[in-house]
Amino acid sequence: MTQTVFEPWNDPNEKPLIQFRGVTKRFGDFTAIDNQTFDIFEREFFALLGPSGCGKTTMMRMLAGFETPTEGTILLAGQDIAPIPPNKRAVNMMFQSYALFPHLSVWDNIAFGLKRDGMARDAIGDRVAEMLKLTRLEKFARRKPHQISGGQRQRVALARSLAKAPKLLLLDEPLGALDAKLRQDTQFELMDIQEKTGTTFVIVTHDQEEAMTVASRVAVMDHGQIIQADTPARIYETPNSVYVADFIGDVTIIEGTATRDGAGYRIDFAEGQPALYAETDIALTDGQRAYLAIRPEKVSITAEKPEDKRNALRGKILDIAYLGNLSTYHVELPKGQIVRAQTANTRRLSRRSFTWEDEVWLSWTDTAAVLLER
Repeated sequence: MTQTVFEPWNDPNEKPLIQFRGVTKRFGDFTAIDNQTFDIFEREFFALLGPSGCGKTTMMRMLAGFETPTEGTILLAGQDIAPIPPNKRAVNMMFQSYALFPHLSVWDNIAFGLKRDGMARDAIGDRVAEMLKLTRLEKFARRKPHQISGGQRQRVALARSLAKAPKLLLLDEPLGALDAKLRQDTQFELMDIQEKTGTTFVIVTHDQEEAMTVASRVAVMDHGQIIQADTPARIYETPNSVYVADFIGDVTIIEGTATRDGAGYRIDFAEGQPALYAETDIALTDGQRAYLAIRPEKVSITAEKPEDKRNALRGKILDIAYLGNLSTYHVELPKGQIVRAQTANTRRLSRRSFTWEDEVWLSWTDTAAVLLER
């Protein structure tokens, strides 16, 4: 059985569920969102990722209806949402604090919005039962929020948000209050629930690992602009700028001047250091400043100079970060530049090859690094 790949953004016949068209949002003199145009498709799990103050929450508040764009339009299923009040939109928002009613049971918390909408009692019972089953909370239906764990409260908030079957669910840092282990488990639960319901999820987070785990596409933001919106794999493997490369995962950036060399470029980066080589699709002019981004797991560390790779640098081990399954070596080059290399810890610590102050060779293939213009 062949599994179809979910990539509506690559299908010209797909109509987006959400369309931002030239959206700008200003607060006085401050521009929070700067002329942004992008689409989000039905059934997507879309992540807005970036540091504090980059505009991701403003983006979400405009979708929810708590803010209106200063300029531009936001369309939901082809309709301009600006005139529609928040409570009339087919959009629900799950807040970081969960905002559960402490005096109501889990059952009544989930039923609250349905009762307010005047749904028939039997239908409410059926819908709440469905939501309790979806979030695996059947056993806790009669408990109050203070009688359940943080992770369970998070699921109650999710069940309440999904009960009204919104077209779009907005999640604002939804896992922020959970500890690391629970966060990880809950990420997979969120993905599972999103897939089962088919609801479009938009999540705001500053946690890159979370965005990369749950999302079909990640929009990396900075200063009110989306710098790159793409699948997690493409954002990691082919970032479009130093900012994105640096923001996602661990990376070494080497700045130098580029000169055409066969299928790629030669990068001269420091006097007395050998040139580096990279293959790329981007066109650079000879002598142009360029940035080589290399991920630590793509760098080999050896005692002898490798004969088969022309990207080879000699340095000294300055630091070793031991992460259980992996070790990251911080290697200092003669001019002070630090390059990181990562190895899998398949052997016991006592039998490892390298330690602090060791002289080593770092090497990688011509296609391992990404060459960037900015």
